[in-house]
Amino acid sequence: MDMSVVAVGREDDGPVEEPLRVAVLADRLGYREVWAGEGPTWDSFVLATAIGAATERVALTAGPVPVSVRDPLTIVRGAASTAAVTGRPVGVALGTSSKRVVEGVHGRPRTRPAAALAESAATVRALMHGTPGEPIVPGSGFPRRLPPPGGTVTVAAFGEKAVAAAVAHADRMLLDIVSPEQVRMLRERMLAAAEKVGRTPPKLAAWLPAAVDPEPESLTQVLRSVVGYLAVPGYSDMFVDAGFAEVVELAAKGADADTLLRALPPEAAGTVALVGDTDTVRVRIAAYAEAGLDEIALVPATAGDPAGERTLTALRPE
Repeated sequence: MDMSVVAVGREDDGPVEEPLRVAVLADRLGYREVWAGEGPTWDSFVLATAIGAATERVALTAGPVPVSVRDPLTIVRGAASTAAVTGRPVGVALGTSSKRVVEGVHGRPRTRPAAALAESAATVRALMHGTPGEPIVPGSGFPRRLPPPGGTVTVAAFGEKAVAAAVAHADRMLLDIVSPEQVRMLRERMLAAAEKVGRTPPKLAAWLPAAVDPEPESLTQVLRSVVGYLAVPGYSDMFVDAGFAEVVELAAKGADADTLLRALPPEAAGTVALVGDTDTVRVRIAAYAEAGLDEIALVPATAGDPAGERTLTALRPE
């Protein structure tokens, strides 16, 4: 199982500089790649550049960036700029994000998200390659001055149309907060889509919250990351099947995050996260591997474990 580290994945109330500490630790421990997620606080390319300046060798992936708020050239230009400054390959991850972020934070319409993802992925993939001196966009008259960023294209996917976009255009398909059972189902969906169009399927990765020997506040942080998925179709069924129907019903009725967090039993974290002592987490990793996952991107809990040091040290590459 390949292991990478997510320096920042989603908004929480942790210190804004914590992602840099996570990335520096991941680099020191020998992880091969760090993801710089994008949200209301951090610009993923600025964060990736800062990580590159603070580390020695770790590869960089920016995103997922929401395709409804960044055009393809802006995305690839950001990656190429980061690569030029850091001297390392930089990959990009693309996603549709949520209506809450796209419309509520950016003030942009989130229409036809699956189609927007497919269109952006196709153009981004084309722009990720090229030679300095040729037109940066055909017919634009502006020459490409920076080398291509050299990294891979990742597409975050769950629904059938997003999976088809990942199969058509990505080197890697990304899942977020999934159970081994969901990995198995989504891998089958990915393989079927690849067979249909005669393509080699992309690598399959998942962002998974992780907390080895968690303190109470670490567990709370993991559970808070789960809360937002309780009312999402596909995820809600999984939590019902796992025995948390009452909390799913609360979410469906519009309960706020704090109410859901209070109602969510601690054992719910084990449904979609790596939580427990080292042996327990290792067994859980094996279950994800058996389900067909190629890579786990660790989203370490940092509450009660600054920079996720306990977790990242316990799971460091051998």
